[in-house]
Amino acid sequence: MYRSMEYGDTARVINPTDPVEYRLGTVTDVCYSTPHTTYARHYTLRFPTGDQRTYPAENVRRATRADDRAALEAALTSACVAVREACRIAHDYDPDLSTGTASLLRRLVDLATLRLGLTLGPAHPTPPQPTHNQDGGDQ
Repeated sequence: MYRSMEYGDTARVINPTDPVEYRLGTVTDVCYSTPHTTYARHYTLRFPTGDQRTYPAENVRRATRADDRAALEAALTSACVAVREACRIAHDYDPDLSTGTASLLRRLVDLATLRLGLTLGPAHPTPPQPTHNQDGGDQ
């Protein structure tokens, strides 16, 4: 069932073109196609920067802070995996680089833990790998 967004709902631009549009916006105006319909023609969003922009309804999707949290968790987990691998390579390459990379990994884990309550063990932040069948191929 279609339900248009209302004033105060939070939304995202589907195909952002500049840094402002990547942010979560708040609906401040809704224009309907006719006075007696619930199908929105376009929405005006206010972004945290103070910018207000109007978009066709098909270019905007409903989004919440929970969506942001899920995206942050995925990004921080991926970053932890990448920095952990860099840390292993740096260990063999240069002792100073190894120390700096390990410090970066520790700060990343601390940030995820303190600000999001996310548990990223630096030794095992990877998502589960696909299982292999007896022929050595992926299932």
